[in-house]
Amino acid sequence: MRQREIGVGISIITIFLVIVGSSCSSEPARLILATTTSTYDSGLLDEILPDFEARNSAQVDIVAVGTGQAISLGERGDADVLLVHDQEKEQAFVEAGFGSERIPVMYNDFIIVGPLEDPAGIAGLQDATKAFKEIALNMTAFVSRGDESGTHSKEMKIWDMAGINPDPSSSWYYAIGQGMGETLQFAQESKAYTLVDRGTYLSLKENLDDLMVVVGGSKIENNTDPNLINEYSVIPVIPSGSVTGPSALAEAFAEWLVSIETQEKIAGYLKYNLPLFIPLANHQP
Repeated sequence: MRQREIGVGISIITIFLVIVGSSCSSEPARLILATTTSTYDSGLLDEILPDFEARNSAQVDIVAVGTGQAISLGERGDADVLLVHDQEKEQAFVEAGFGSERIPVMYNDFIIVGPLEDPAGIAGLQDATKAFKEIALNMTAFVSRGDESGTHSKEMKIWDMAGINPDPSSSWYYAIGQGMGETLQFAQESKAYTLVDRGTYLSLKENLDDLMVVVGGSKIENNTDPNLINEYSVIPVIPSGSVTGPSALAEAFAEWLVSIETQEKIAGYLKYNLPLFIPLANHQP
């Protein structure tokens, strides 16, 4: 009888150890987030993502590229969810069946920054189109990301509204095919103007002593050009061949991103006592 009891005890302990071992060895669920360099460079993701990972026992792998590249990753099925900022491309992505829906998350604005000397004389202008015209007319240096990002798309739309088709082979227009951080550094070293989202500029401002905001004002409220609004959306990706839609984790991420708690964290993320992004869920700018 005693021997049987010992045997039962050993069996229970063995089962317990197997369960505990399986639990300890299980890896967190992985979510691949394709997003813009602006959300990454701003530091916002580092601030808010740990909450999502803890709530969902998940690991978020960030791929920070231009919006065009992020959307391409989604089309190829190499990302689970997108956080991007080019409304036309986003809508086309969803309409083509690659994403379930486009959900507005937050916004900031684009600004034009340039050398302290302001050789084009555009400081204080309220219209980005007029500023671009002056830059082209004076042939003052302008650096473009040139990378099919959301920022690059916005820049090209402004040039188009100005009736100008800048030539990368010209002496004043540089298309460098780099992210926002590298573009800002190039602008500083070349005494050039560039278009940048305010969040990235503020996050990197301490290393940009030779650049200043010339169009867009000192804060979002001062920017009166509606063409400079910069809206970000989240899109859960539909895997190729799926009949059920995005993964449950991708949908959970989208819901979490527009939740009251996360929107409050976005609103509270400041640099120089200024918000880098304004929550957008449930309202429009």
